[in-house]
Amino acid sequence: MPIRIRMSMHGPTNRRIFHINVLEQTRKRDAKPTELLGIYDPHLDVGQTTKTIQWSVDRIRYWLSVGAKPSTSVVKLLELGGILKPGNPYRPAPKKRTSPTLEAVADAKASKAATSS
Repeated sequence: MPIRIRMSMHGPTNRRIFHINVLEQTRKRDAKPTELLGIYDPHLDVGQTTKTIQWSVDRIRYWLSVGAKPSTSVVKLLELGGILKPGNPYRPAPKKRTSPTLEAVADAKASKAATSS
């Protein structure tokens, strides 16, 4: 079964914290994790200037070496924390633009207007 490193939400509605967990890929977001790797609190308390992340770097590196795939949001946190380098293989490739550009739409309208005249 594929293993994922992803976040689950905990805490009251307006004061959410996120646990960084290891789970099987088919499990729900807040299911019981295989292992808790860290806690991310995005809220700033009075007098704080930085958000806090508590994690076990050794265990995160272990799960990555075993083949666990981190979610996109976890990849961003691991890059900010210096655990993953910015050119890592877990970063999804940029999607190709499928919608037409403004220039292509303007050209199509111009050619349509020229043929109807």
